[in-house]
Amino acid sequence: MFRNSASGNAAGKVSIVFVGIIFLAGVVFTGLFNVGLGFTNEMGFCTSCHSMKVNLEEYKETTHYKNASGVRATCADCHVPKPFVPKMVAKVMAYKDVLHEILGTLDTKEKYESHRWEMANRVWDKMRSTNSRECRSCHDFSQMDLSEQDRSARKRHARAEDEGKTCIDCHKGIAHEEPDEPDETTEEDNDKA
Repeated sequence: MFRNSASGNAAGKVSIVFVGIIFLAGVVFTGLFNVGLGFTNEMGFCTSCHSMKVNLEEYKETTHYKNASGVRATCADCHVPKPFVPKMVAKVMAYKDVLHEILGTLDTKEKYESHRWEMANRVWDKMRSTNSRECRSCHDFSQMDLSEQDRSARKRHARAEDEGKTCIDCHKGIAHEEPDEPDETTEEDNDKA
């Protein structure tokens, strides 16, 4: 009976050590995971790809980059959701950006411009589908002092709220150059010419 008690104590100690190791591994993993997420949300990381240089130069000319209040909205503020699950979805979907960087799809300004309309529309559609969630983390109708806005903005913001419009419906091109809509010509039209 004494032997069973000793082996039970040893098994209990091993279990406690095992649980402790698992707990510490979880803490380390969580810490490294958060550090990694934070790093990939930095503007330097986002603009380190050659294909993002066009965006960076445009962004530097906007009020989101430099303004009287000194508050800067970075890439992640506009393009990465704050809630965990949507953030993870956005991070996983970013594979396409890495893929196109590797493939050289956007490695010249000309190639970038040829895809700008399609890329912009994907971002705008995403913003509409989330009611411009990332915009609203800084700008929200309920927090606006309409009386401090000029007459046109006051009128348009009040109407937009009543009509259920979202930020991107009116503010396309606010942080990046708004692309021109491509001509609707098809290959058939080109063959006829």
